[in-house]
Amino acid sequence: MNILYWIIFGFIAGGIANFLTPSPYGGIVGSIVIGILGAILGGYLGNHFFGVGVTGFNVKSFIVAVSGSVLVILISRLLMKR
Repeated sequence: MNILYWIIFGFIAGGIANFLTPSPYGGIVGSIVIGILGAILGGYLGNHFFGVGVTGFNVKSFIVAVSGSVLVILISRLLMKR
C-alpha cells in the first residue's frame, strides 16, 4: 500500500512543481511522471536512511514525497539543459 501513497503524493508534487516552474520539456504530464518517480525515490530513501517513509496521508509523508520529487525534478531539468 505504501507505493500507492508514493504515487499519489508524487502526482500532487509533480503538479505543484509544474505550476511553480513550468517547463517546455514534457509539460505537466512530464512533470507529474517525474514527480511520481521522485516520490517513490524519496519514500525509499527516507525509509532506508532515516526510517521515515510515506506511511499514509499525513504531513510527514507529504514532506518526504515532495522532497524526493523536487530532487528528481531539479536533477532532470539540469540534465535536460545540456
